Amino acid sequence: MTTSLVELADVHVVHKARSDGLFTRDHVYALTAANLTIAPGETVGVVGESGCGKSTLAKVLVGVQRPTSGTVTHRGADLWTMPPAQRRAALGTGIGMIFQDPSTALNRRLTVRQIVRDPMDVHRRGTAAERQARVTELLGLVGLPKALADVLPGQLSGGQRQRVAIARALALEPDLVVADEPTSALDVSVRAQILNLLLDLKERLGLALVFVSHDIQTVRRMSDRVITMYLGRIVEETPASDVLDRSRHPYTRALFSATPGLLDPIDPIPLTGPVPSATRPPSGCPFRTRCWRADVTCAAAMPEPRGAGGHVYRCHHPVDEEQSTHDLVQEVS
Repeated sequence: MTTSLVELADVHVVHKARSDGLFTRDHVYALTAANLTIAPGETVGVVGESGCGKSTLAKVLVGVQRPTSGTVTHRGADLWTMPPAQRRAALGTGIGMIFQDPSTALNRRLTVRQIVRDPMDVHRRGTAAERQARVTELLGLVGLPKALADVLPGQLSGGQRQRVAIARALALEPDLVVADEPTSALDVSVRAQILNLLLDLKERLGLALVFVSHDIQTVRRMSDRVITMYLGRIVEETPASDVLDRSRHPYTRALFSATPGLLDPIDPIPLTGPVPSATRPPSGCPFRTRCWRADVTCAAAMPEPRGAGGHVYRCHHPVDEEQSTHDLVQEVS
């Protein structure tokens, strides 16, 4: 029996994009050689700058994006060799997704009741009466009154709309929920409520959760494990308790230094230069063009995975585990 819910093995996603030429096309390397396993009940946070591949990774996990190469398995079965009907059933009932903006993720012409009931209708789960009872149960689960069941999304606040989206994601009792920037479109005052709701639901329902966010300090607090992505690659996997002070990849340290805690303020580690283009990534390590430790070795070859015990990183010149971020700031300066 498999112990993982979803597993990615050497997954690549390459898109075609128009170039300046009339007959040629560039290739966008959205995801490169991704290897990731999601275990039952764990929370995995995904961090990185805009355009690093976080949303592509989320789409691959829920089966919205088919990989260009590599395998995606759900409970040990290869998703993309399944018959389409079997794949839809496996993904639709086993994995839920919460999108970034509830204003666009919900059909504004349907009532809350219809939106939450829709997955059950599509997958023919239960009788009509059972579906209606499940809608009422789900609204209570996410903290919405029954009176809102027959209103349209446009009549709800942003926080209420995201609660409806969460209820819809939970309709078929999935084992895994992927939340792609679930609070970025919400007011600051509402974000904490939605994050606390997700944590409460995870504990009550025994969910595995993949949490994608720009808010890296929130990811650290919510997660069991943190995935750092850069230019389409997973460059480090770190236990959340170690990511702030014991991460080994220079990029992870720089990323977390940019939003330090108020009790221990530090200057951020400066990164010079823009993020390289995903259509023409650098040779070797993708971070080398901005890394203060880069040398000819970094340009020659992509580092192989190193580490053990749930902490894996790709770097030719990793940060010493005991080296503080304060010391790194001085090293870069």
